[in-house]
Amino acid sequence: MILQDKVALVTGSTSGIGRATAIAFGVAGATVVFSGRRDAEGEKTAKLIRETGAECLYVHSDASNEKDIKALVLHTVETYGRLDYAFNNAGVESPGKPLHEQSIEEFDNLMAVNVRGLFLCMKYEIQQMLTQGSGAIVNNSSIVGLIGLSGASPYVASKHAVMGLTQSAALDYAKQGIRINAVNPGSIATEGFDRTLMKMGITADNLTAMVPMGRIAQAEEVAQAVVYLCSDAASYITGQPLAIDGGVTVS
Repeated sequence: MILQDKVALVTGSTSGIGRATAIAFGVAGATVVFSGRRDAEGEKTAKLIRETGAECLYVHSDASNEKDIKALVLHTVETYGRLDYAFNNAGVESPGKPLHEQSIEEFDNLMAVNVRGLFLCMKYEIQQMLTQGSGAIVNNSSIVGLIGLSGASPYVASKHAVMGLTQSAALDYAKQGIRINAVNPGSIATEGFDRTLMKMGITADNLTAMVPMGRIAQAEEVAQAVVYLCSDAASYITGQPLAIDGGVTVS
């Protein structure tokens, strides 16, 4: 088990990529702390993690709330003594509308969760990792953190901001034993993906036709990339985006 005796934290882990990654950390041997706002779904995630033989802890937490995030990291350290890895996954989607039709309220909500929430997670995770002199963080961006997409300007802006925070923070702590990278998923079969399709008025087949590999990915494929970036196998990688998109961004 490549992450034996390590402690991993996953936000936004009651379904989709977050749940798959929390399970993958458990399979890799880590103790898993995971958070979200849907407690019933959190209990389902906990059951799946425990089935791998891993120890886990679910914490109800709102990623946009500073008190919640501070308490989440503190509770992790008080319970398990350390924090080795973090996957900052919590995020919300954008309505499928051109920029002039997007509301200020929708924009502010996206930024509160996707950008401010990510900043808060890194702030408190890094504070703990500095006391240990080591750690690895992976942030969930998107392929639209690397390219543009019509009908989703605020969401695209938020995911570009994730990349800016990731790369700048990676430079801040490169000599202090902390690596910070991002995954940039394309079309992944999750509840959020289904909601995005509905908001944009398109089907999965429409997107599949745009993917060079000709298929939609599974959440587990992103999860494995996160585990890799946290592991010692990625010891010389920091500040990098990892596109998991079936070739979309190079086509």
